[in-house]
Parts: sequence; C-alpha cells; structure tokens
Amino acid sequence: MTINVAIIGCAKIAHLHAKAILQIPELSLKAVWSRTTASAEKFAAEYGVTVYSDIRSMIEQEKIRMAVVCTAHPYHADPAITAMEAGAHVLIEKPLASTLQDCDRIIDAARRTGRKTGVISQRRWYQPIVRMKKAIDEGKIGAPALGTVQMLGWRDRSYYESDAWRGSWQLEGGGVLVNQSPHQLDLLQWLMGSDIDEVFGYWGNINHPYIEVEDTALALIRFKNGAMGNILVSNSQKPGLYGKVHIHGSNGASVGSQPEGGAMFLPGKTPIAEAPRLDIWTVPGEEHLLQEWNETDANEFHSVDPMTWYFKQQLADFADAIKNNREPLVTAEEGRKTVELFTAIYRSQRDRKPVKFPLSPEYTRNDMDGRIKI
Repeated sequence: MTINVAIIGCAKIAHLHAKAILQIPELSLKAVWSRTTASAEKFAAEYGVTVYSDIRSMIEQEKIRMAVVCTAHPYHADPAITAMEAGAHVLIEKPLASTLQDCDRIIDAARRTGRKTGVISQRRWYQPIVRMKKAIDEGKIGAPALGTVQMLGWRDRSYYESDAWRGSWQLEGGGVLVNQSPHQLDLLQWLMGSDIDEVFGYWGNINHPYIEVEDTALALIRFKNGAMGNILVSNSQKPGLYGKVHIHGSNGASVGSQPEGGAMFLPGKTPIAEAPRLDIWTVPGEEHLLQEWNETDANEFHSVDPMTWYFKQQLADFADAIKNNREPLVTAEEGRKTVELFTAIYRSQRDRKPVKFPLSPEYTRNDMDGRIKI
C-alpha cells in the first residue's frame, strides 16, 4: 500500500526530503504547506505537488498518512500536532523542538491521537556508526564508560544572513547546540546506552558578534550507570575541521568515528565534504580491520547520493513503522533526550551549577530555559 506524504515547511532541508521521498516506491509525495505562500508555490512547481494554506485540509483532502515537518525549530510543535490530529503520522526534522515544553506537547499529542512520531537522525545509518553500534551491543568494548563528542565547524556571516530566522533566540531557538550539534548529541546518548544523571555546561560566542545565539558550548556528563561524557561543539573554526564521536569501554577498548570532516555540510549550499569514517578501533583482534572497513565504507558512500541516501533510509524506516505498526528507530521520545541535553547546558550556565535529570519544562521564567539574560 502506497503512503501519501506531505511536507510541512519549505526550508532548504525540505528539498532533500522531497528528493528522497521520490526515490521510495512505497511513498507518494502529494502536497506541501508553508507559512510563506510564495515559497510553497515554488516548491510545489518543482516537485509536482499541490499547495495548501491549511494543514488540516491538506491532510484530510490528500489522505496524507505521513507528514514531514521542516519548519524552523521553534515552529515544529503546532504544525506537527495539527497534522496528527488530522490523521497523519509525523516525522520531524531535528531537533524535535527548541524547548522541552514543545517536545512534551508533541509527545502528548502522539499518545492522545495514537499517531507515530519520530525525529530525523539520519547519521544513525552511516556505516561507521552502524559498525560502532554493533560492536557496543555485542559487548566488544565491555560497557561504555566514557563518551566524547567534538564538533569543530564554521558558519560565516553569509550563512546567518541566508535566512531571516538564523542567529535569533526567538526564531532559531539557539545556536550551535540547537542547530548544528543535535546529530552528535543524539549519537552520543544512543551509543552510550544509558540515561543521563547530571550535566554541567558552559556556552559562549567566540567570533560571531552579529548573532544573538551561542557559537560554542561544552559540557561534562555523568550517566545514571556511572559512565561519563564530554561535549565540545563550536561553529568558530574556519573553514571547519571535523565532527567526532568516540566511545571508550570498560575493558579498555575504544571505537570512534568521524561522521563529518572538513567544511561542514550546508543544506542547499554545499555537498558533504568527506565520507564518514572510523578513526579509532582498538577492539582486540580487530585493529587491523580499520583501514579495510574505511575503504569499503567510503566506496559505498560514494556509490550513492549521500545528500539524500541517509534521509531515504530513515524515511523508509518510518514508513515501515507505519505499515507494520511498530515504533520507528528514532522516536519522539529519543528526540526529546537531545533537547533535554542542550537545555541542561543552557540552564547550567544560567544557574552556575550542575543540572540533575530528568528535566521538566520551565513555565515560570521568560528566558527560554536559560538562553536569554533577563
């Protein structure tokens, strides 16, 4: 059975989703909605779909079973909830939302309507990440004991001026933590396999005085099982160095990958600079396989269109979850963990102390959970 799909929001990333959807036989792209009519009409002409000015009407009239939300981060919740209430399952671009309050509204709506929800985390399908996850699940490093994320990228002034919402607390929801690092934060939590107990963090703006939001953040993590973690993410290293995720185990073995290398990928502007690769592998008896695996993975990466291939894997997983009434690999609850983590970093700097988990939304302050100085 073919699943009718609609795209909500016409940001640059929406074009990658549209191209990926068109490659999946089980999916049929039918319609688009955007707050900006002109962008929706241009998008619709390019992909041969119908423009709607009302999400509920679009879902009902086109019999949409799957909606992909590609609006700016602070505007994920309302269209996602409307789509669910109209009858669609909803897959949301990362992050799930910019605030915990909106995350919980989305999750509550999914439970109330019985709709499936997920958040885009396509790097879980990168072959080096798949290898890491398999080795960890098989106990090859013992228990994950220390996890580290380093993402040292670059965003210039033209990037922030390319869309009116970029660099704004109210319209983007945050900086490097909210926009560029959710993939790495997701991978760290997923691979470590334990809930977080406590976070201490800082954030700042090193060399982007023309934006409101942070361009750099770091944090220390204590997981509930006693494991530890470290995060360093930044948009301040020109022209962009790398993004790395390393997991070190209780038996002394380590596995790690570099999902991003060189100048960072910008949707609609640049291609992916380098193939993701393993950069650490000290599993006893497997050390010699690192080069072979990287060659195999690079060949696979370059044999497809990496701009859409990994979106295609997650879209197909979500479609299969709908068809077979199962949970998708990356649920909204998983997406909330990333928002909870970056929210803890904001709160930690504001309150100058470690933040204990779990976190609930703050309703009594008007500072966007520590982002804005009042």
